[in-house]
Amino acid sequence: MIRTDLLVRSPIYTIGLVHTLAAAGVEVVGVRRSPAEEPAGSAEAAIVDLDGLPVSDGVGAIADAARRLRVLVLDGGPADDRTAYLRAGALGVVDRHAPADQIVDAVRTLGGTDHVDDSPPGRALSERESQVLTQISHGLTHWQIATRLGLSPNTVDTYVKRIRAKLGVSNKAELTRAALLGRFHPSVTWAGSAARDVAAEPPQFA
Repeated sequence: MIRTDLLVRSPIYTIGLVHTLAAAGVEVVGVRRSPAEEPAGSAEAAIVDLDGLPVSDGVGAIADAARRLRVLVLDGGPADDRTAYLRAGALGVVDRHAPADQIVDAVRTLGGTDHVDDSPPGRALSERESQVLTQISHGLTHWQIATRLGLSPNTVDTYVKRIRAKLGVSNKAELTRAALLGRFHPSVTWAGSAARDVAAEPPQFA
């Protein structure tokens, strides 16, 4: 699992985030309160929470971290603001109020981990599920999707089963139609992605 450095100003949010990531097998190797602090030397990725940071400081922190780390941004502001963060070097931006499992899934996607999330049916699609569904809407086969996203065909099959359960569709034709109609709600924006963003429930850090 990817070794991650955190830049989070809120002590309470930090505790919840560290606990959630650790429970999911994500190794947190450093925690910072200020952009002036250096990321942990062993980190491979950085999670930058923009809550409480002036916009200029947040963009600067992203740019600094992105020089050597893969950066995921947590942001509670309007989705329209996210382009600036991606231009600064972030690979993805996730709503900091998204459910904890979606934040974990975004971190795993950042690390390129071939992992299927365990979110139950009826929830919004995870980023990886949204990526798979988008490829389905383009007419790709499961094998082609696996190759394009760097997954195994079995993993793609599992994602498709979860997507069908969440969207309440029973066959490929209905699934393709759902994809074309945009019946999915990712709360993450990735660099180079045209995925739409929607507000989600506050994270449930247990």
